Amino acid sequence: MATSPAHRFGQIIGDVVERAIVPLLGDFARKHRLYLDMHGARPCRKGLKCRWVDHNGNAHDLDYVLERGGTPDKQGAPVAFIETAWRRYTKHSRNKAQEIQGAIIPLVETYRHSKPFVGAILAGVFTQGALAQLSSLGFTVLYLPYESVVEVFGRFGIDAAFGEDTSDREFQRKVAVYEALTSERRKGLARALLKKHSADVDAFIRSLETSIARRLESILLLPLYGRAYEATSIAEAVDFLQRHVSAPERLPVLRYEIQIRYGNGDRIEATFQDRETAIQYLRGLATGI
Repeated sequence: MATSPAHRFGQIIGDVVERAIVPLLGDFARKHRLYLDMHGARPCRKGLKCRWVDHNGNAHDLDYVLERGGTPDKQGAPVAFIETAWRRYTKHSRNKAQEIQGAIIPLVETYRHSKPFVGAILAGVFTQGALAQLSSLGFTVLYLPYESVVEVFGRFGIDAAFGEDTSDREFQRKVAVYEALTSERRKGLARALLKKHSADVDAFIRSLETSIARRLESILLLPLYGRAYEATSIAEAVDFLQRHVSAPERLPVLRYEIQIRYGNGDRIEATFQDRETAIQYLRGLATGI
């Protein structure tokens, strides 16, 4: 089935956003010695999709993942999940925010021990409610409003404004003007879109950098001994604590709890049933500390 001119023009705007973002994330990855996973061929996975699997075995197709220790032949540890989206109409913005949430939050839970950065780069029309929803879930949001898209495209001779009553003929003209641009002009358009919001772009990158380069402050280790006591009332719990005495020596360890604090305010809590697993976990974090 042929793509409608309206759909094609929407794809073009999405492509411009991507053309702007990829060099930005690529430079960041090189600076911090990370691997940037995105749509495209990669020997260590099947197909072209940037696909990650959560702890329930569900696959999620993502836009960009920054990995520590990743290579084309080996998937590394994710340190950042970043999604992009373009939407023209308010009625679609909340659904897209929920779609991004549904793809990323299960992976955040899966990799909660490393507390990855989560970001959303949104262009077009998104309600304050949709933006606030993502921010409340811990996303750092970079927002490029519809008016900015129209203004920047206009500098390159493209009337990017449209509505539900815009005809296919008008969309065809918009598509034709864009496709007549040289490769360099298309790159210039992408760069101009980010430059329009350079302060917001810088703030997004600073937030990403703060997460990636966070400084370790302390590691609290809590070996827990003895058996758990389950009370059925506050009075019973108080009575237990009043009668409780220090544990005798040589009791087996019930579990190990680890609390890690970083200078940027991040706090990671992890629980392990045995010592070797706890050691492996800490060694796995060593490259990030």
